[in-house]
Amino acid sequence: MLIGIAIIVVGFVIIGMDSEPHGFGFMGLTLGPIITLAGFIFEFYAIFYKSEK
Repeated sequence: MLIGIAIIVVGFVIIGMDSEPHGFGFMGLTLGPIITLAGFIFEFYAIFYKSEK
């Protein structure tokens, strides 16, 4: 779960690093949200995963 949280944080950092005003560049509108969404999907998988034991 810590990996998922780290991915989400990286996504938000990428959104904040966009050089365009108000985050309207490629990093703020495309790359950052995709990485953030991937982090949330990873978190849902980590929460609902059932071990074989």
